[in-house]
Formats: sequence, C-alpha cells, structure tokens
Amino acid sequence: MRLISINVLKEGMVVGRTIWNEAGHPLLHKDVIVTNRIVERLRELRIQYLYIDDMISTGIEIEETVSPTKRIEAVKNMTKAFTEVKRAKASQASYVLDQQSKVLGLIVDDILNSIMNSSEVLMVLTDAYLYDEYIYQHSFQVTMYSIAIAKELGYSYEDVRLIGIGALLHDVGKLLIPSEILMKPGKLTDEEYEEMKQHARFGFDILRNLHSVSLLVAHCAFQHHERIDGSGYPRGIVDFEIHPFAKVIAVADVFDALTSNRVYRKKMLPIDAIAIIMEGRAKLFDARVVDAFLRSVVHYANGSIVLLSDGRRGIISKQNIVDVTRPWVRIFEEDDKLLDATYEICLSDHPVLHIEKIEVDYVVPVE
Repeated sequence: MRLISINVLKEGMVVGRTIWNEAGHPLLHKDVIVTNRIVERLRELRIQYLYIDDMISTGIEIEETVSPTKRIEAVKNMTKAFTEVKRAKASQASYVLDQQSKVLGLIVDDILNSIMNSSEVLMVLTDAYLYDEYIYQHSFQVTMYSIAIAKELGYSYEDVRLIGIGALLHDVGKLLIPSEILMKPGKLTDEEYEEMKQHARFGFDILRNLHSVSLLVAHCAFQHHERIDGSGYPRGIVDFEIHPFAKVIAVADVFDALTSNRVYRKKMLPIDAIAIIMEGRAKLFDARVVDAFLRSVVHYANGSIVLLSDGRRGIISKQNIVDVTRPWVRIFEEDDKLLDATYEICLSDHPVLHIEKIEVDYVVPVE
C-alpha cells in the first residue's frame, strides 16, 4: 500500500487501510473501491492522507506499534475518564481524577508494553482515526512519543512509566478551559491566548492534589510548555529549572501538535515537523531529548513515495532500525519512466544518495 493525498484520490482506487471513527467502528473499510461520494465525504471529514493499494506498492505493509484495537479501546477509556473530570466542579477535579487513576494507569501500561517489546521505530498513523475531541487523541499520541523517547534515553522501566503517566495527563488542565477557546477556528485574541496558557497551571493544581500519582506528574503538566531558553510559559523558567521528564514531553507534545489536524490549521508530514523541532534543538528543546526523539520515530512512513537526489522515484518499503533517516526504498521509476520490474535499495548503502522530498500528490503515469 502507499500513502497519497486526498487531492489525487480518484474513483476506482482501492482503500489500503481501514479508517475508524471515534466509536471504534470502521468508517471506511480496507479493500473498498473508491467512489466520488467517498472522496467528497473524506474531504468533509478533513482527511488529508490515506493509504491505497496498487501495483507499484504491492506487499508494502504498515503496522502501527500500538495496534488499532488497543488504541481505540484506550481512547474510549480516556474519554470516559476525562469526561468525568470535565463534568466535575473545579474544586472536585482532583478527587474525580483520583478515582480514574487505575484506568489511566492501565492505558499507560498497555502503551508501554507495546513500545518496550518492539524493536522497531515508532510508527503512528493519525489519519486512520477520527476523533471529535482532539485532547484525547493528542494525549494518547503524546504518551506514545514520550515513552519511545524515554526508552531511547535509557530511563528505567519505572521512570518510563512515570513519564508515560505525565504525558497522558499533561493537558488535563485544558478540561477547565472554555470550549469556545479550545475549539476556536481562528487566531486567539491576546486575552484568549493568556487564558489558554493557564491550562499548564490548572493541570498542576489538579494533579498535585492526587494521592494516586507522583508529584512529578504534576510538574510534567506544569512545565511541558517551558523552553530551555526561558521563552516558554507559564513561568519562563530555563534549562536547569525544567524537570527532565517535562523536557521529554515538551518534544513529544510539539511533534504531535504539528502532525495532527487542528481546528486552525492542517497537519504536517512527519519529516516537516521533524525539521521544525531540529531548528529548536539546544535552543528551545533539550539536545539529548531531540536526538533520542530523532532515533525513535519514523521519519518517512512506509508507503510514502519519495523523489531521490538522482531523479529516481520509489516507495519507502521498510524502516532501517540502524539509521531511521536512511530507510529502504523500492525503486519503480527511472528517467520519468515506470520500470518493468522494481528493485529495492537501502539508503545506508548509498551515502551520496538522499531523499529530496515526499510526493503524496504523485500520480502514476498511464502507459
């Protein structure tokens, strides 16, 4: 299967991967033949990319590190738990969250076991799932990225789990922010932005009163928007004042925000988001955390069509766990002509060769 933009999705193409709705039901099944009505519906749902099956991508598989069934069940349970907190009075939020802590801990354990038992880099497919509440999907994904980074940094199992809980709860303060600010499609006013920034402090106030989790979890919520140069919020603290766990969650949080659809902008491809994080290395984000992040997540997802520096085109066919920036590529086009037989190369074996760009709008020429 291969990844394409909704802009080039056409009637007659074959869906390569099931798309799920918030209830955990298939919205669009794998192997369904695309109709014009399906294209229209996916546009309405703001789907930007999806996988299709075709001849040039036969046999290329995309397996998420955390399975769809585990993800769907986890987000369902998170939604229930956080909804209880949202319904409670602000003064009761800590008590209500304490009652949900066992469920949330089990979610972290499931994610942790999936990632710790995998020898592959982290593969996450956000466009395969549709959620009405961004905060729940976002918290789940930030937990995955944070655990992967912490694992790469060599933290103990107990510390990785603690970072995972901190990540799952890092945005709990947003439950106390008015939905008209959270879901506003346009730019926030200065007053609205100041109120939005309070979610870090709100989260700290909720979490520091929990009996069931470490106080470090509260500091993860408090500090995940702080930056090592002091330009972050809510307190503008600098490098040595920020807890190492919060530094991990900060990178995971930004990466997921950039690679997910938001009400005010469209998602980026992972490699574009990675470039932005790299710009902030040792300025905004801890250099060791960024380096561990770069080794932990997929840069070019399997099924992505890429243009190489020598003009050849290919599809990312599998990841290279030795160097995630140099994956395996199935070459299917040379000199702008489709090959009769494809072949595969590992970019690590070709030091002067590099990926120029991902081409999600590529259209296979008709011969």
